[in-house]
Amino acid sequence: MAGFARALAVGLHGVHGWVVEVEAHLAQGLPGLVITGLPDAAVSQARDRVRAAVLNSGQRWPDQRITVGLGPAWLPKHGTNFDLAVAAAILVASGAAPAVALDGLGFLGELGLDGRIRPVRGVFPAVAAGAKVGLLRYVVPAGNWSEAALVPGADVVGRRTLRGVLALLRGEEPPLDDAASAPQARAFPDSLLAPGGDLADVVGQELGRRAVEVAAAGGHHLALFGPPGAGKTMLAERLPGILPTLDDEAAVEVTAVHSVAGVLPAGGGLVRQPPYQAPHHTATVAALVGGGSGLARPGAVTLAHRGVLFLDETPEFSPRALDALRQPVERGEVVLARTGGAVRYPACVQLVLAANPCPCATAAGDRACTCTPTARRRYLGRISGPLLDRIDVRVLLLPVASAALFAGFDRPDPTSVVAARVRDARAAARERWEEFGWVSNAAVPGPALRAEWRLPRSVTTAAARAVDTGELSARGYDRVLRIAWTISDLSGRMAPDQGDVNEALELRRGLVAA
Repeated sequence: MAGFARALAVGLHGVHGWVVEVEAHLAQGLPGLVITGLPDAAVSQARDRVRAAVLNSGQRWPDQRITVGLGPAWLPKHGTNFDLAVAAAILVASGAAPAVALDGLGFLGELGLDGRIRPVRGVFPAVAAGAKVGLLRYVVPAGNWSEAALVPGADVVGRRTLRGVLALLRGEEPPLDDAASAPQARAFPDSLLAPGGDLADVVGQELGRRAVEVAAAGGHHLALFGPPGAGKTMLAERLPGILPTLDDEAAVEVTAVHSVAGVLPAGGGLVRQPPYQAPHHTATVAALVGGGSGLARPGAVTLAHRGVLFLDETPEFSPRALDALRQPVERGEVVLARTGGAVRYPACVQLVLAANPCPCATAAGDRACTCTPTARRRYLGRISGPLLDRIDVRVLLLPVASAALFAGFDRPDPTSVVAARVRDARAAARERWEEFGWVSNAAVPGPALRAEWRLPRSVTTAAARAVDTGELSARGYDRVLRIAWTISDLSGRMAPDQGDVNEALELRRGLVAA
């Protein structure tokens, strides 16, 4: 006797998802299970996991030919999160539970051979994608329960075993070992995102502190050059602390990215603090921008979405890896094409580069630098001109003087004070650009700054002279204007004055010509 049932699941492609219909058809014939609908290896192997899980949960496996279709059939299916939906459809088709129990119910989870339901990656974006099209009820692994419950309007049930899911479909009480209380979402641990520390810890680097504040206020990319011990890493690590907390839209995006990457802690709430990524200089192209066989996984530039990507000792990175960042930094997303299909990941980051000015990295003092001018140019030349040209703020930090180390007075502004200034400056910029759809000064197109928002010639004299002498490129000129608007916002002015443009030009010049 033939049987049929349909369960619902959600498939992911990057951080985007779609509802998948999991249909099970039981018919007379040679016993076996066939899965159709462009499954990858992990989905195809579900036939063995599901059969063992059903038998070890005390249920009879249908002695019939079972065909499972994953629709739409033309979309590739990846991962193990379809296991639970396949098992539910087969059990209902065999008569183990009423078909009406599957109506409007989505299933996500991997099955162990003993019937346990294991957590899977990407539950948050999967539930969010289903909720957008009206699928609001879900059964998920208990380990993903709090994550799925973050989606507004979603009605989520967490289960630990297939026996508990079957009891739910039958309208029975769950087994004692599967009962659990509703999850309480906690705040996402800040310690997992940024190293922390107070900006007041950085002494004797007024220029560096100013550069970090301006970069934070305008969303500008930043490059810090200087000898070891000048405070480059300390400044970069404190940048996320002065950035504004993420709004609801950004928090959902970042949480989805962390969920797909499998680094979202159990019980954590929406990610509200800007992420921070600092990959080692031996990182490969795949580690930075994403990659892998089949469907590409997100890299550091995506994990830092809406936050900070810090590359310490930048010249030590592979030039190929650095150049791979050029397109994501410019476009705010990374597109990865693999045999499993092309996938898009968000990559709207603030890029921070740090480098010694020469290979010997000798600070000024008792020992003089032994590097020749050619060696210095070759060393910094590992950072390509096109990548460096995308960096707005570029400053050279000098060694810290002993007077700054022992001074007990005139303590620099702490993170809380600087963060308040940054927040006010961002609010001013958002109010000014909101009708145009620009979220920060760094996002304003150059033509707009040179047309309807054009500054008087007397204000931009120094920057125009730098263009005429070849010191500043046309792109660099636009970036100077963006920085000037940020400095104006930090000062509470309606528009930049000549001093703002001149300071912006100095922050742009940095170690090398623009």
